[in-house]
Amino acid sequence: MRTHTPHVYWLVLFFLLILQLESTAQKATINAYRFGEGITFTGKDGYEMELRGYAQPTIELKNYTDSNDNALYSRVRMRRLRIRLSGESKKYKVSYRFQTDLSGTSEAGDSINNFLLDAWVGYNPTRNITIKFGQQATPTDNRELTIGSQTLQLVERSALTSAFASIREFGIFADGTFKTGFGSYVKSYLCITNGDGQNAFNADFGGLKYGGRIDFLPFGLFSFYGQYREGDVIRENSPKLVVGATYSYNQGMSSRRGRESGSILYLNDSGQVALPSYTKIGFDFMFKYRGFSMLGEFNKTAATVPTEITQRVRVDGTTSTVFDVNGVQDVENYIKGRMMLGSGYNIQAGYIFKNRFSVDARYTHMKADQYSFLNNGTFYNRPNYYTLGITQYLSKGYGFKVQASATYVEASAGSNNIYGLPITGNEWIFRMGTTISF
Repeated sequence: MRTHTPHVYWLVLFFLLILQLESTAQKATINAYRFGEGITFTGKDGYEMELRGYAQPTIELKNYTDSNDNALYSRVRMRRLRIRLSGESKKYKVSYRFQTDLSGTSEAGDSINNFLLDAWVGYNPTRNITIKFGQQATPTDNRELTIGSQTLQLVERSALTSAFASIREFGIFADGTFKTGFGSYVKSYLCITNGDGQNAFNADFGGLKYGGRIDFLPFGLFSFYGQYREGDVIRENSPKLVVGATYSYNQGMSSRRGRESGSILYLNDSGQVALPSYTKIGFDFMFKYRGFSMLGEFNKTAATVPTEITQRVRVDGTTSTVFDVNGVQDVENYIKGRMMLGSGYNIQAGYIFKNRFSVDARYTHMKADQYSFLNNGTFYNRPNYYTLGITQYLSKGYGFKVQASATYVEASAGSNNIYGLPITGNEWIFRMGTTISF
């Protein structure tokens, strides 16, 4: 297993970034600035660079309707603190992006201690096709993960994202946009990745992940990148719709959903790594028209466990041949019980009034397989989530906004609070956040 020193990489990346900025400053001029959309620099030969960022401080309160202590649990944190540098040269047909998050949390809210989000270089063989190499958001996740965090309708992403999304991966990505007649478009995405999530500094286990997405836009392209932003701040003058389907196959996965390499390992009789494979399919859509927006998503996952697995690696690095499931040695179902297996759907809608005040609602339903980590009482085991939110956009666009939401969560029997203690009722989650972008 390889080990790395992330701080060394950070120093190198930071040094290269400074050199890039210094070089650009000498040759480029500020072309445009729009609050919330970043600063654009232009140079010779069609070179363009964009610098943008945003901060999202949030407050989260959680209360259980029937527990032993009826305490109100709180968390105050900088949810996201991001800086993004991107650019392209039309003459040389290349593009790039570097994005970092200084908050140290992932899109699903996990503490990941990995500040590198995007780091890729792209080549544009034609005007409509881009081939990228590096780390970026994977197109095989649900549609909510293709949407910028600073444009979310509600304070936080849905439970569907938390359960099934791998978020970012390292590999080769190919994107294409094609006009198909009568004003419609098809967007296609293909990728071959390591299948281990944000894995810039860790060892690789298992095989590769293969996947793709196809989107159909029957009424033409959204205005001002609206396909990748949730609330209809632009107020589309004509109906806009995108319908998509995704598929991915992870050949040998060493985590619950393909998000962290090496967190769960198994071995065969020879002591060699042997891992289960993971398949995910999804369908989704987004509709916008004159301030109204609607998003719908569905995901389903399945796993294949190889018969050669005879040992599991414990957290402390020791091994065990015991795969106990309800008092019975059951290798296959023990392994499935540690993976995110099942299905779920999320549907949400909202309306932004002309005074830039928005009202939004969401319903998320999760259905766990019989053997799945979705049955874990502390983190999941909650089939239904009902959310109501309000947002005041204090500037035109997404530059500055204040949001609040309340979520009622139905907990199944056997659920626990955040400290692992049993609860017999349901729970409320209250969130409030601010987004300020430059």
